[in-house]
Amino acid sequence: MAFKDLQEFIHALEQNNELVRIRQPVDPVLEMAEITDRISKQPGGGKALLFEQTGSAFPVLMNALGSEKRMCLALGVDHLDDIGGEINQLLKDVSAPKNQLKDKLRMLPLLSQISSWMPRITGKKGPCQEVVITKPDLNILPVLKCWPEDGGRFITLPMVHTLDPETGNRNVGMYRMQVYDAQTTGMHWHRHKVGARHYQLYKDLNQRIPLAVALGGDPVYTYVATAPLPDQIDEYMLAGFLRKRRVDLVKCVTQDVEVPADADIIIEGYVDPNEPLAEEGPFGDHTGFYSLIDHYPKFHVTCVTHRKNAVYPATIVGIPPMEDAYIAKATERIFLVPLQLSVLPELKDMHLPFEGVAHNLTIVKIRKTYPGQAQKVMNALWGAGQMMLNKILVVVDEEVDIFDYFSLGQYLTNHYIPETDTYFNRGPLDVLDHAAQKMGFGGKLGLDATRKWPEEQHETVSSSAIQNTIDEPRYGKSQVSGIGAVNTQLLEYGIGCIIASVHDDSIPKIKNIATRLLDEVRSPKIRILMLVNEELNVEDLGLVMWVGANNIDPQRDCELLQNGPYTENKVLVIDGTRKKRGDKNFQRDWPNVIVMDENTIRNVDTKWPQLGLGDLLPSPSHRYMSLKKKGGAAIDPQE
Repeated sequence: MAFKDLQEFIHALEQNNELVRIRQPVDPVLEMAEITDRISKQPGGGKALLFEQTGSAFPVLMNALGSEKRMCLALGVDHLDDIGGEINQLLKDVSAPKNQLKDKLRMLPLLSQISSWMPRITGKKGPCQEVVITKPDLNILPVLKCWPEDGGRFITLPMVHTLDPETGNRNVGMYRMQVYDAQTTGMHWHRHKVGARHYQLYKDLNQRIPLAVALGGDPVYTYVATAPLPDQIDEYMLAGFLRKRRVDLVKCVTQDVEVPADADIIIEGYVDPNEPLAEEGPFGDHTGFYSLIDHYPKFHVTCVTHRKNAVYPATIVGIPPMEDAYIAKATERIFLVPLQLSVLPELKDMHLPFEGVAHNLTIVKIRKTYPGQAQKVMNALWGAGQMMLNKILVVVDEEVDIFDYFSLGQYLTNHYIPETDTYFNRGPLDVLDHAAQKMGFGGKLGLDATRKWPEEQHETVSSSAIQNTIDEPRYGKSQVSGIGAVNTQLLEYGIGCIIASVHDDSIPKIKNIATRLLDEVRSPKIRILMLVNEELNVEDLGLVMWVGANNIDPQRDCELLQNGPYTENKVLVIDGTRKKRGDKNFQRDWPNVIVMDENTIRNVDTKWPQLGLGDLLPSPSHRYMSLKKKGGAAIDPQE
């Protein structure tokens, strides 16, 4: 269904018991983020939050899309997979043979329906222009500072509208905006994004970039601004398909750009490509680590317009799961069908675990019909749109439940042989990947855990070899110098992975330590050994997956070593420890883990009984305090 405005969506959230109104004053500086972090990490994503007393004229809506149920409500479906089914049926109808006149006539209603989804310019003023401020002051907005080491306040749900100067094609992207003063912000255009490409085109033409930033409106707009669409597909065409109603656009007051008429707030302005780049950041990012200071274009505000009853939408990102994980989940389900139809017909399903923060880890299952097909899938996905930023890709057969990590681990143990089924590559990575040897470029890891065809056959582990060979679990029991704790429990369940923590002063000898540990454990079942820093709890598998995947560049930090006394077997050893300058020729600053400061935590604890949120929820930051190191957003090099 289409929501006529954000207020109607808020009403729908209330009707479905998915929203809590917070009527007590809450500070947009840190306090809103701390409250939302506690709620969003509840099972299923908690509730949406509407902060009504914000120190401004605008309420703040947060965690609005932070659950699968609320994503479905926003997109007008019962299940996210329903959208993929609609896309599949639509493409079948359009591409079906039309041999007779009656077949062609049947297409007319469908073509009319498709036409009704296309955006249109109304030629009138829209509700988003009920109030026009030609002397703009961004200080009227309740812009959040989310985390203690952030470089300032950031607009976190902006839908940034730009036009390709050559084709006129519109792009709507979501790029955070650090507020510098009343009339300027940063424009965080990553090098891989369309906004950055438009920036370069205008720079070549020596022209300013007219643009507009929309906030609010139908929540579908927020989703499509994050969707990985091809350049030629207008985000508002996808929005029209999802909401089954076209998007009405209006001309901005001071810029030649169109924006949704039903948005809540519009910030108009320009970027001058000839202006020096501005320092931007740090920012507590969706990886769970700070993205550090870098330089980005500066956005100059020329006008602000808004509804009379406007709501300011915002989000926070940080250690998963948070709201962005559910937005990514929608993309996972919606874009599966286009991938199947356009690139990979053998693809049966895909999964991006929350701990993989979208780009670090992807698991796919395929219908395998020839040898080498898993490698074909790896190469295709690493070249498909935003999937090019994936770092670790695991491929399994179609019968595997890729959402059941227990059975997935057992299947991988039985079908992945490290010495022959491990594939390393290099390519573009997310610029937020702090472990990459160079920003935005580094190693990739592919694991082929499919059943092997005769042409792929190699000497396999015998059925007796994968039985339990350890007399008893040894939690934290190792005689290897430098090892803190060892988790061998997964071996007891037929999953060939062990996890060990390493004392910080022993990390330079990590290869030698791994070799001695494998000789000590003595299990032919081991396929993967993950090594992490000593402050990590090696029995917390989600924590290990999140930190370990963030902390590796596969070509630098993954190695095949002999499995102890089983000389015919290899183990994939993954060095998931943090790196210092000079370690393995690494020459970048290492970011700190994102946690809230104790003063804010205490303030929220005090306010909690008046917030209407039930029993006090402890701060999630307390779970991660031991991971934070000395320094600010970047770890002190001496730490």
